[in-house]
Formats: sequence, structure tokens, C-alpha cells
Amino acid sequence: MSKLNYKVEADPSKTARAMGRALRISRKHAVEICREINGMKLNDAIAYLNRVIELKQVVPFKRHGKDVPHRKGKYGWTAGRFPQKASSEILKVLDNAKKNAEYKGLNTDKLRIKHISSNKGFTIKRYMPRAFGRASPKFQETVHIQVILEEFH
Repeated sequence: MSKLNYKVEADPSKTARAMGRALRISRKHAVEICREINGMKLNDAIAYLNRVIELKQVVPFKRHGKDVPHRKGKYGWTAGRFPQKASSEILKVLDNAKKNAEYKGLNTDKLRIKHISSNKGFTIKRYMPRAFGRASPKFQETVHIQVILEEFH
């Protein structure tokens, strides 16, 4: 497997970072969640993702919103969903980055998400046997998530 570098260079003394590799979540959901929480304070982002998992907060689908239904409530966009599985996986990566910051001696109450992005991972290729000796592809795409937290003052 090739080495995946971070997309943004950051000062190691003020930042902490973490990466989730080959997560089995939807790439479209990951893109929308990452766009929504980028730049947030860490505690606000964790609370936001917990509300999404509890089906109380909608993630607006701005890029991948075709045939996505409307949700009630004012959240600034018409189409939205509750991507619970992707939210829980991204929450684990954020928790890992928070623990890395704690290990470095950074103040965890004053952390914000400087950079978060989702990249295409490798594809797990499988096949479903069908009638008459045929087979249909049953591929699963994976996602890489990278997070950089920065201490603000």
C-alpha cells in the first residue's frame, strides 16, 4: 500500500493530526460531513456529529443532493440526510486526533478543525454468483479521512 500524505502542511508544535484509512462508509456522505464540520471548534463538531447520530441534526447535502428529500427545521439548505454510519466513523477519527493533541500537551478546549478531507480509498472486489454460471460484481469502495486540529487563542 502506498503512503498517503496529508494535504496541508502544518506546524507540528501547534497542531495534532489523525487519519482514518480504508473506512467502509459512503464517500458521498463523508464529503458532505467533512465540508460541514471543517473550521468548527472540536467540541462543537463532536456535539454536531452526536446530534446527527441521534437523528436530531441534519447534514445538508449541497454537492450530492440529487433526489435527496427535504428535512424539516432551519439548517440553511433544502436537501439533507442523517448519515449515521459515516458520522460515527468520522467521530472516531476526531476522537483519535483529540487524544493525539492531549498527548502532545495541547489544550483540548481550544482546538479547532484546521483541515478535514475525505479521499477515495481502495476498492474491495467481490463477486456474487448468479444463475447459469454468471457472476455480478459486488464492489465496496473505502474512504480515507484525514484531520488536522489546530490550537487557537
